[in-house]
Amino acid sequence: MDVNPLGDLIRALARADWDAADAVAAEIGQHGLRGSLGIIGAAFAVAVHRHFEADATPTDVAAFVSSARAQYEQGDTLSALEVEGVIRAALGEPELVDNIPAETVLGAEIFVLGQILLESNLTPTELDEFVAEAEELAAEHLS
Repeated sequence: MDVNPLGDLIRALARADWDAADAVAAEIGQHGLRGSLGIIGAAFAVAVHRHFEADATPTDVAAFVSSARAQYEQGDTLSALEVEGVIRAALGEPELVDNIPAETVLGAEIFVLGQILLESNLTPTELDEFVAEAEELAAEHLS
């Protein structure tokens, strides 16, 4: 078992290696790593805040989700409104996820995280910095 599956997951998402991402996610699920959901949520939050301007509107979020779903072959399996709600919750409207099941939130977070990482086209150094920032945020929330 890898000591730090978050970095592996983020790197797999950034290079669109869905088989590796699925394997890491399964490993996380199988071993029930303490704080795994929080770590993924932290990476998602960092990515969303880097991608969207502070004054992003619901229309901006909806346009991103529409574009992301169109690019993903199974994008129509994700509810646009739920994905938008998860993003908007990270941007300051936390009540929007109150009635969304945890597994749906997690799926939306991984989907959006992957899409933002692909669009960002980070260098290996930038990806390392992203991982470090996400780990730091997760550690703050776990303590």
